[in-house]
Amino acid sequence: MGRTEPVPSMAEIIRQRRRSGFVGRGGERAAFRENFAWSPRDERHRFLFHVHGDAGVGKTFLVRELEQVAQECGAHTAYLDEAVGSVPEAMGAVVEQLGRQGHRFKELERLLVTHRERRHEAEAASVATLEPEPEGPTTASMLVARAGIAGIGLVPGAGPLAQILDAHQLAEGTDRLRAGLSARLRSQDDVQLVLSPESVLTPVLLRELTDAAATVPWLVLFFDTYERTGPFLDDWLRDVMTGDRYGAGLPGNVVVVTAGQRPFDTARWGGLADFVTDLPLAPFTESEARGLLAGRGVVAEPVVAEVLRLTGGLPVLVSTLAESRPADPDDIGDPSATAVERFLKWEPDPVRRATALACALPRRLDADVFRAAVDCGEQEAAGLFAWLRGLPFVSDRGDSVQYHDVVRAPMLRLQRRHSPRGWAQRHARLAETFERWRTEAEAPLAADELWGDPQWRALRLAESYHLLCAQPRTALPRVLRDAVDACNWGDTPAQRWAQVLAEAGADTDAPALATWGRDLLAALAAGGVVDALGLLLGRAGLDVPGQAVARAVRGSALRDSGEYRRALAELDQALALDPSLARAHRSRGMTHGESGDHPAALRDLDRAHELDPDNARTLSIRGEYHRILGHHEEAISDLDRAVALAPARDFAWASRGATYNSLGQYEKALADLGRALELNSGYAWALARRARVWRSLGEPERQLADLDRAVELKPESAWMACERGDALRGAGRHEEAVTDYDRALALDEGYASAYASRGVSQWRLLRPDEALADLDLALELNPDYPWALCQRATLHLQLGAHERALADADRAVELRPDDAWTRTCRGRALTALRRFAEARRDLDRALEVDPRYAGALGLRGEVLHELGLHRESIADFERFVDLGPTPGTDNSDLARLVDLVNDLRSRRTSEDDASLVPLLSRDVEIRDRSGAAAPGVSGAGPRTGPSPAPSE
Repeated sequence: MGRTEPVPSMAEIIRQRRRSGFVGRGGERAAFRENFAWSPRDERHRFLFHVHGDAGVGKTFLVRELEQVAQECGAHTAYLDEAVGSVPEAMGAVVEQLGRQGHRFKELERLLVTHRERRHEAEAASVATLEPEPEGPTTASMLVARAGIAGIGLVPGAGPLAQILDAHQLAEGTDRLRAGLSARLRSQDDVQLVLSPESVLTPVLLRELTDAAATVPWLVLFFDTYERTGPFLDDWLRDVMTGDRYGAGLPGNVVVVTAGQRPFDTARWGGLADFVTDLPLAPFTESEARGLLAGRGVVAEPVVAEVLRLTGGLPVLVSTLAESRPADPDDIGDPSATAVERFLKWEPDPVRRATALACALPRRLDADVFRAAVDCGEQEAAGLFAWLRGLPFVSDRGDSVQYHDVVRAPMLRLQRRHSPRGWAQRHARLAETFERWRTEAEAPLAADELWGDPQWRALRLAESYHLLCAQPRTALPRVLRDAVDACNWGDTPAQRWAQVLAEAGADTDAPALATWGRDLLAALAAGGVVDALGLLLGRAGLDVPGQAVARAVRGSALRDSGEYRRALAELDQALALDPSLARAHRSRGMTHGESGDHPAALRDLDRAHELDPDNARTLSIRGEYHRILGHHEEAISDLDRAVALAPARDFAWASRGATYNSLGQYEKALADLGRALELNSGYAWALARRARVWRSLGEPERQLADLDRAVELKPESAWMACERGDALRGAGRHEEAVTDYDRALALDEGYASAYASRGVSQWRLLRPDEALADLDLALELNPDYPWALCQRATLHLQLGAHERALADADRAVELRPDDAWTRTCRGRALTALRRFAEARRDLDRALEVDPRYAGALGLRGEVLHELGLHRESIADFERFVDLGPTPGTDNSDLARLVDLVNDLRSRRTSEDDASLVPLLSRDVEIRDRSGAAAPGVSGAGPRTGPSPAPSE
């Protein structure tokens, strides 16, 4: 026997049959196909095709046909519709579909996962930095305020708030928002990933799309239902096509197709209009409609005339009527009836008729939903589902199908009016099915993880829709309560809950539902979840626990926007309603922490822990706060418990590793940070923290390797650039360090730490004027910056400005009175002014805080000599020598000092002490072997870095 041709799949056969029956739109298809014959450099080539026309005119049919045409011309394609709710979701859909065609978007996929995690973390965690940002908006904030303030809702461009507030108000809000997020998230790049995800993700998308486009003749991106997605995609799409914002923009062999009800907006797209083909769709001409009917065997003139009259040439209805192949005008029936009703009348098989009606009830169907909607056996279900997918008004969307709105709406209306009780019963049965699936999906999830799981949310949303259709009055309170929880996860989930209310209201003819949907959508558009929650609190009739949760969620949203005072007021009200609401205590603690009141933050977190002792998030956040405040034992205790409760989460491991590093327990620090990186290989914060461990262990090559990787992962992170700059500065590579600091400041011109660190490197490069200018700028941005104050004090000493040095050191000690390094800094200034007794008091205090602080020991040896206390002076120098070399620091004079001390020990007499002290203190420069930084504080001063922030 010869080899037989492989049998294509049922779905492929259905698609082929449908395509073979595609009639009309010949001019549009020809223009699209011809475009692939011209090089992108050819003036005739068009980069954008815009299909537009009224509902039912056949836009989706044409777009799907154009997709097939593109594939026949060698293009790889991606198709998007209203299923995407934001720019990041659109990027995710493109990545997924092109990935199935062999293209890898490794970096973008990783960033999209990170984006979703960080977006949740913006609500879930609060980790404040040690130093507050200066009050008042920075220049950078003024420049980005209008675009950035809406980013928390994942809406590109200037959001509704930008239309209400002036630029100064927005800048203040942006500064508060950026400061809060900087405190909670891993890096400035993560902050941008939350505030303006498209600014971080788009350059990566364009880079990887360019790589993909180099391997195929064409890439074609289809954006259907653009009337729904255009509000958030239009500005972004224009930017990536024109290259105005993201560099070079899309590769030249990419073609974009948009399809929506509205015409192309030439005013918004400006000069690009010359490169666009506008494809307005009207109803079929008589010739096109006749061609379609003839293709289906409908040629009898009286029948054709009646179809033309009934449908007005609307393609979806012409196709629907043609599908039944009526042979007589009487088959069409009363012209006042809808075409859908006529279709059901023509279908002779009662099972198929019932199936078509039943499958109109779900908003979308896959094979599982189909079996739930249609009561039949497994084998029969497979055949019926294949038949349904071939109907002209059913759009095939990969794993699922969806009825055309023009057809589904009258089908629903027909069923609701014909059998109200049957309508309610069928929706109730579907609601029970989705409830069962939702319950199954809950099994592996903790209670606080449910709303963070997209599959669980989708099932809950479908269940809510069918409950609203079955019992509008009784289901409404529950769905409104769910809307509160949806708001907790941002604008996109909240919009989907509002939309389901609007759709259920229209489908079941329930004005109360429709009003709620409309008003919630308007509130979200006007002020995001804060306004939506205000509407729910004012009108939803929530019970007391529900009001408490709504207040808590609203407080968290206000905290995310930097409005700490309003946030605390909401959270106070939440706890007045329900004092046992652990999430409100936790959120209030995070708000206190972000606004700098760490003791109050810990009190709230303590109470949250009492109420919910096994909550890993609370323990992780409290542990991280303890770490930041230097409460290392408490931090370890909390983080131990968090690791035990949630061993798969990287946050607690990373935070505990950073704590062990502060304690000098470097092996444990490496183990924990290594575990965090095993769980998340792209965890840049953990890499930066591990780099600090390598620095402490005197392994500069490993330190820089980790920081190089961290910078590679976070190329737009100012913090990462500063971290690497510090490492280079510590290695004496000051020119390279300055390059990194320059890059950090290009990314964030208000970054005080970068100015301070660059100032120190400029000083090492013998550029005192540039050094002083940078340190001045750092302290102008953040006047309460102890590290910069001490560095400027040291520079003033070098320049002979002793009184200025003392003024800076006084302020540093005022800010950190129990810090060994700041005390030593002031001791050095007092020594220069020959105020030795006062200097000794500061150095005594420094060594009480840290008896092994070499810088304080060496300096006190000098001071004690000046005070005539030679034996005590010699004792300090001996202890200084006994501490030995410090890894990773300059110890070039230590060997000479060791020789002198050893000589002193070999011939010690009371007379020798006085004579040898000058040699010890002056013949050798006593270096601050701590690296000119306080114990436990990075070389960049208070820039301890964004904390790891717990994942959802």
